Amino acid sequence: MAEKKAGEAPTAAIKQAIKGYLQWMAQNEYTQSTQESYMLALGHFLDRHGIQVPSLRIEHIDAFLSDLLKGFSDATCHGYRSHVRGFLSYLYSERRLLSKDLAPLVTGPPMFARSKPPKFLRKDEIKKLFGSLKYSTAAELRSAAIVHLAFLLGLRPCEISFLKLDDIDFGKGQVCLRRRKNNRPDRLPLPEAAIKAIAAYLVGGRAQSKHRTVFLTLQPPYRPMSAHLIGMCVRNCMQSAGLDTHAYWLRHTYAQNLLESGSSLYEVKEMLGHRSIESTRKYLHIHIELMRKVLFDETL
Repeated sequence: MAEKKAGEAPTAAIKQAIKGYLQWMAQNEYTQSTQESYMLALGHFLDRHGIQVPSLRIEHIDAFLSDLLKGFSDATCHGYRSHVRGFLSYLYSERRLLSKDLAPLVTGPPMFARSKPPKFLRKDEIKKLFGSLKYSTAAELRSAAIVHLAFLLGLRPCEISFLKLDDIDFGKGQVCLRRRKNNRPDRLPLPEAAIKAIAAYLVGGRAQSKHRTVFLTLQPPYRPMSAHLIGMCVRNCMQSAGLDTHAYWLRHTYAQNLLESGSSLYEVKEMLGHRSIESTRKYLHIHIELMRKVLFDETL
């Protein structure tokens, strides 16, 4: 590969692609705070080696990441690869600058889930979260509806992002989940609070669109929200309530509430849409710890 002098600015073509990518991310409400520096680093790499975007190959990306990620932790490397995948996907699907989508080829060592049991919110934290929700702007109405679905039905961010308008039956108070990890559609009862929150968003916050997906981005062109953006919405609501928690904590709290109400482990498995009962057993561990706290005043 022909190499240019280090420090040269990226060529106009790659700079234009980076600018377009950041604008596209803004339209789709993705966080951009650290994205530009990663993309510019890739631009400098391509320039140094005289690589034009249309001729980009996975070998080039592997060489770039190998050089960039030296000395970083596994978690940081995982995040960097995710950013690069996003940019490559944009170059292929949005800009048509690549003849092949290279994003799925950007891989790294697997990151395994923590062995610790999942965490959940206490009653005072739940009250604090819902007390902080606002219902004035389109963004607030959308966030409130998402939080209600995550807490009252224990839905994953991806399941919320897949919801279509036709999946919600307001008359019967039901929601149909057509895409779950267990590959089996489910129909769940929709609590009144969730019905009201969704209706408020549909009437006062959702933009008119050809898309049938329930939750859309806020800026035109209106698009279905990604699972990542759904999770970010939940986290932002939690942070606004002063809770330093993860979006999945609402799902864990839903499972804990089912156990406390007397539901069997199998019933919890079905409601959560788990493929295996083993995935549900970790919630039993939480329940046992909670009982020890109540009975023996032990620290969780």
